[in-house]
Amino acid sequence: MDKNTIKKALDEVKKNSKKRKFVQSYDLIFSLQDLNLKDPAEQVEFFANLTHTVGKKQTVCCLAGPELVEQAKSVCDFMISQPEFDKYAEKKLAKRLVRSYDYFIAQANIMPKVAQVFGRYLGPRGKMPNPKAGCVIPANANVKTTYDRLQRTVKVSAKKVPIIQLVVGKEDQPEEEVIDNIVAIYDQLIHNLPNEKNNIKNVLLKTTMGKPVKIQ
Repeated sequence: MDKNTIKKALDEVKKNSKKRKFVQSYDLIFSLQDLNLKDPAEQVEFFANLTHTVGKKQTVCCLAGPELVEQAKSVCDFMISQPEFDKYAEKKLAKRLVRSYDYFIAQANIMPKVAQVFGRYLGPRGKMPNPKAGCVIPANANVKTTYDRLQRTVKVSAKKVPIIQLVVGKEDQPEEEVIDNIVAIYDQLIHNLPNEKNNIKNVLLKTTMGKPVKIQ
């Protein structure tokens, strides 16, 4: 996708966007075509690594074994050590935890215990530590590296309807960062579609409260 084309669309989005009392996000919308989403092989679900953040801090909770406790405590927004897991068998506490964080990372060798205690709450919300997102980490991992990467990670998904909509930046971000993020998502998306560009019907960009502008 050409950066100049994206910039023209972004300029139009800005021109048509009314001033709001809050900083709006930029939403990127893909309309897909010629996909049978009833076939799991044609469903879209992956984690895209962006060049920049989307202007919003991603909160991370670490489910840690003894080897990662001290690192996770200093790096992550919240840390639960393995001996503390059992108290989250209490339904209200577990549900509150799941709502509070964007990503959950877990030490690989304690994943069976993570699944036993947290699986019924994290799974339905799509927040179970996912190896594809790099959220299942070894006992000797650098937690900060994982944390920093998740600040630039977004989930891209189309499993029921052929539409993907996700935040790619904010109004107060440099426009170059927003454009870079759009290019990164587009490039990764086409490689996750069976017929690549041919599965994309059109691409739109909008602010949170604004009207969509066609990029392609």
